[in-house]
Amino acid sequence: MEDIQFILDTTKEAMGNALSHLQKRLLTIRAGKASPTMLQGVMVDYYGSPTPLSQVANVNTPDGRTISIQPWEKALIQEIERAIMNSNLGFNPMNNGESVIINVPPLTEERRKDLVKQARSEAEDARIGVRNDRKGANNDLKKLEDASEDLIKNAEIDVQKLTDEHIAKIDNMLTVKEKEIMTV
Repeated sequence: MEDIQFILDTTKEAMGNALSHLQKRLLTIRAGKASPTMLQGVMVDYYGSPTPLSQVANVNTPDGRTISIQPWEKALIQEIERAIMNSNLGFNPMNNGESVIINVPPLTEERRKDLVKQARSEAEDARIGVRNDRKGANNDLKKLEDASEDLIKNAEIDVQKLTDEHIAKIDNMLTVKEKEIMTV
């Protein structure tokens, strides 16, 4: 019985991890307003080693259309600009000798549709992760030898309920993000 509970608990935790991963991925998808998370994946060449932008500079948003990057070393300004250009985010960074400034242009209708596709792809990846967790749990339940068939069937029903709950949460997160992206 405790084996079944352990399988259910670990499955719930794994599905929760899929949700939190999706949440992080959706934060990186631009939705019109400037946000420091837009630059989360940018890696700067810091003395020969790729380093996340947030570890070499202070990134903030003074207003809804601007991202300001204040490097901790002025020598990094050109490297930061180059890293942003190479990241294919569609930004055109400028520097004033002290910091790097990005004016976030309004999204075009076509770009909004592309971002919605990207969000849907991330959501589908999360759904696949949840389904894989369900499959793993069901396989683990079938391997149990000391549990009755009824207990295993009930546990499989519980796993399916967990799966349905998490997929509904994923769908809800996607709906919210789509609305956020498509709002002009």
